[in-house]
Amino acid sequence: MSEQSRTQTVTKKELVNRIADATGQTKVVVKEVVQRFLDAIIEELGHAHRLEFREFGVFEVKERAARRAQNPRTLEKVDVPAKRVVKFKVGRLMRGRVSGELPNTPLDTHRFDRDEP
Repeated sequence: MSEQSRTQTVTKKELVNRIADATGQTKVVVKEVVQRFLDAIIEELGHAHRLEFREFGVFEVKERAARRAQNPRTLEKVDVPAKRVVKFKVGRLMRGRVSGELPNTPLDTHRFDRDEP
């Protein structure tokens, strides 16, 4: 497997460490902020609210209709009930970075302070 094709897992702890180092804040403070941010996302999605983070992406709750499916082991037909699922639409900046169309350089985080297009 080539070096570029390996997937690296980055944990919340590692992100907290990086953010703390970059901002000069303590890891305890950054961890609390990050956790509250994640909790807020879960809370809003639990209320079926749409969350838009400019340049990053959009989280939405969608209804998935009930359907008939087939158990691959037994080939038995089974009913799958309707349910709500979270969908994520990738933002422009993330799409460009992941696809390689935009350079993978450190972000100018201050440009995200604005809430304008």
